[in-house]
Parts: sequence; C-alpha cells; structure tokens
Amino acid sequence: MATEADKRIVYCRCAYAQAVPQGVKDEVLRRLGSSGVAFEAVSDLCEMSAANDPRLTEIAERGNVRICACFPRAVKWLFHSAGADLPAEGVEVMNMRTEDAAEIVEKLTSASENPENALKSSDA
Repeated sequence: MATEADKRIVYCRCAYAQAVPQGVKDEVLRRLGSSGVAFEAVSDLCEMSAANDPRLTEIAERGNVRICACFPRAVKWLFHSAGADLPAEGVEVMNMRTEDAAEIVEKLTSASENPENALKSSDA
C-alpha cells in the first residue's frame, strides 16, 4: 500500500484560465523546484479537460496524487468532464487561490519526509 510520502505531485500552471494569482503560482513552482521533491508540471488543467487530454485519465487511474491547482471541487469537475473521474481516496488538492505558497510547499515537502504530516485538503 502506498504511503503519503509516495504520493506524486501534479502542479497546474493555470496558463489558460488564469484563475490562480501569478505570484502564488510562481512562488509554488520556484519552491517546489528548489525542494528536491519530484513533481509534474502541466500547463493548464482547464485546457486539458476541454481537450479531453489522455494525461488526465492517466493521473486519475494512477491515483495517489496531490494536485496543486485551484478549488478542489473545480479540479474534480475538470477531471469528471474529461471522463477521467478522480478516485474518492488517495487524491489531495491544494488550492493555490486561497492557500499561501510557502504553506503549500511546506506541507508537500514535510509530507514526503514525514507521512504523519501529510496534507489534508478541504473541498472548498
């Protein structure tokens, strides 16, 4: 069974929708890049959903993922509308619209080092 430390990270650049403040996106990306924690950056989950990008299916099928994007409900809907429903368990969404960049990255990096510090997302 995968642990919290095994969760992969998907970072949404929000390049098309521009729903996340530029400064927060840049700071999360900068901090993730310098943290040494592995992550996958995607250009825009909204655009991927609209294009039915098969990478959404791959992310959903693998599960066990932390997604840095916007509102958790919106992220879940984007996957659903692309026919790639996220599993009920093993998925966490960090809301870069409302959470502080340093806090997000601290949760991600401390969870990878200490599973008991794993992030719990809200459904806001």
